[in-house]
Amino acid sequence: MKKIILFLVLSVFSFAAVDISQITAAENQNDTSSLDQNFSTDKQNILQNSTKDNTDIQVPVFGYQLFNGNFKNYTQRVYNPDYKIAVGDQISLKIWGAVEFERILVVDSQGNIFIPKVGAVNLLGVKNSALVSVIKAYIGKVYKSNVFVYADMNAYQNVSIFVTGSVNAPGLYQGLSSDSVIQYLDKAGGINLEYGSFRDIKILRNNHVIKNIDLYDFLLKGQMDLFPFRSGDVILVGNVQNYAFVNGDVQRPFRFELSNDIKTLSDLARVAGAKSIVTNAVVKSYEQDHKLSVNAYNKMQFSKVLLRTGDEVQFNPEYVSKNITITVNGEHSGLKTLVVKKGTTLEDASRLIMFNGQSDTNALQVFRKSVAKTQKELINAQLKELETLALTSSSVTSQGAAIRAEQAKLILEFIQRAKQVEPKGQIVINNPKSYKSVILEDGDVVNVPSKNNLVIVQGEVSLPGAFVYNKGENLKYYIDLAGGYGERADTSKILVIRNNGKAEKYNGGVSMHPGDSILVLPKVESENLQIFSMLTQILYQVAVATNVVLNL
Repeated sequence: MKKIILFLVLSVFSFAAVDISQITAAENQNDTSSLDQNFSTDKQNILQNSTKDNTDIQVPVFGYQLFNGNFKNYTQRVYNPDYKIAVGDQISLKIWGAVEFERILVVDSQGNIFIPKVGAVNLLGVKNSALVSVIKAYIGKVYKSNVFVYADMNAYQNVSIFVTGSVNAPGLYQGLSSDSVIQYLDKAGGINLEYGSFRDIKILRNNHVIKNIDLYDFLLKGQMDLFPFRSGDVILVGNVQNYAFVNGDVQRPFRFELSNDIKTLSDLARVAGAKSIVTNAVVKSYEQDHKLSVNAYNKMQFSKVLLRTGDEVQFNPEYVSKNITITVNGEHSGLKTLVVKKGTTLEDASRLIMFNGQSDTNALQVFRKSVAKTQKELINAQLKELETLALTSSSVTSQGAAIRAEQAKLILEFIQRAKQVEPKGQIVINNPKSYKSVILEDGDVVNVPSKNNLVIVQGEVSLPGAFVYNKGENLKYYIDLAGGYGERADTSKILVIRNNGKAEKYNGGVSMHPGDSILVLPKVESENLQIFSMLTQILYQVAVATNVVLNL
C-alpha cells in the first residue's frame, strides 16, 4: 500500500514538473512571439507607409473621384416613357367629371389594377407613355362622355441587381428600377481603379447583353442613358484593356482608357484638357521587344500619331525665354525680385542688388531648387537603405529580439522625422572671387547675410543659442558659452558650417569666423556596424543640407 502511495506522489511531482517546464517554455515563446509581433507590426506600418508613398506618386485614373458615396445613398424617380409596368408598381389614378375617383392602386400578381364599376384593367407590360390612354380606353367602355382621367407612376418597384466583375465589392444590391447604373456601381464600392474599366460595362438580362455602358459619356459630356432595371439584371464591369498616361501642361493628368474616340495624340490632348500653351508632346512607348522608345511630336503632328497601350505622354509648352527670375532675400534695401538675362552670373546680379551698411557682400549665398532636390533624394536613398537594415536584422535569443525590436522602433521613428527635413540647396562658394563663375538659374534665391558678428551653437549642447563672435577664440570657447556638451554629444563628430555653405569637421586647427554655425552631433549606438555607419552618414548629410542637427 505504501509503495502505491509513494508511486502516486512521485507521479504527481513528475507531472507538475513537466507542466511547469512546459509553461516556462510557453511563456518564453510568448515573450519572443510578442516581441516579434511588435516588430512585425512596426515593419507592417512602415511598409504600408512606403506603399502609400508609392501610390501617391502614381498617375491617378480618370474618373477615380466618381464613386465616393455620393450616389448610393440616393434614389431617383425619373419619368421614363419606355418603362414597362410591372407587378408591384403603384399607379396614382384620378377620375373626375361624371364620376369622382382618386386612389393609389397597386398592380397585382396578374398585372391588373381594379377600378370600381370599371373592373380589372391589365397594365402588365404597358409602357409608361401609354399608361393614360390604356386606362382611358377601359373607362371609356363604361363611361361614354364627360369623364376625365389622369394617371401617373406613383412608385417604381424595388429591384435586386447583381453587380460583379472589376468592382470593389461584388454582390446583390437593392434599389429602384429607375436608378442609374452609377448608383448601383457606387453601392458596390465603385470600379476597381487598378484594373477595372470605366468604358466596358455591360448590362445582362437572362444571360444576354442588353446594353453597353461607357461612363466616359457621363464624365466628359454629362450624358447618362437611363433605362428601367429588372430584378435579376447583372451589371458586369470588364477589365481595362488599352490605356495611356498623361501629364504635363494639362487640366486632367490621369490614366485614360483608349477607344474609338481616343486613338490619336490629338484625341488625348482634347480629353486631357491640354492647355493652349502646349506646342509639343513627348511619347514614351514600350515596344514588343521590351525596349522603350521615346519620340517627340509637334502640335501639327498630333492627329497623325496613333496611341498604343501603356504610352506615357507628356504635353509641354515649347518656348524660349531670354530672361530668368531670381529672388533676393536678406540684408538689402532693393527689390526682392529681379528679372535678369539668361547667363547672368552672381557677380552681375550683385551689381543690381542695393546693399546697405549691414550687408555682408563677401558672403553672398545662393540657394537652388535642383540642388535641394538632389540633397533630398540622397537623404531618402540613405533612409530607405537604413529602413531595410532595421527591418531585416535578426537575433537568436529572446533578449536579443527585445533589443532588436526596441532599436528598430527607435530607428523607424528617426526615419519618419528625417523624411520631414527640407534641404536648403545651398551652393558652396569659396570666396567672392568665385561670384563670376556662378551662373544663376531661374528660381534661384540669393541671400545677403548681415554683419551680425554671431556664432550659432546647436545640437547636443546644454544651452543652444547664438553668441557674439570674439576674435581669436576657438570652438571650445563657444561650446562653453552654450553650457558645454550634452550627455549624448559625440565630441568626435562636430561640424562647422560656414556662411558660404562649406562644412568642415572640427579639429584643433579649425578657426572660427563671424556667421559660423557649430553643430554638435549625437552619439550613435548600435551593435550593427552597417546601421552605425548608415546613421552616422545620414546625420552628416542632414546637418550639411539643412544646418540642423537631427536627434536620434
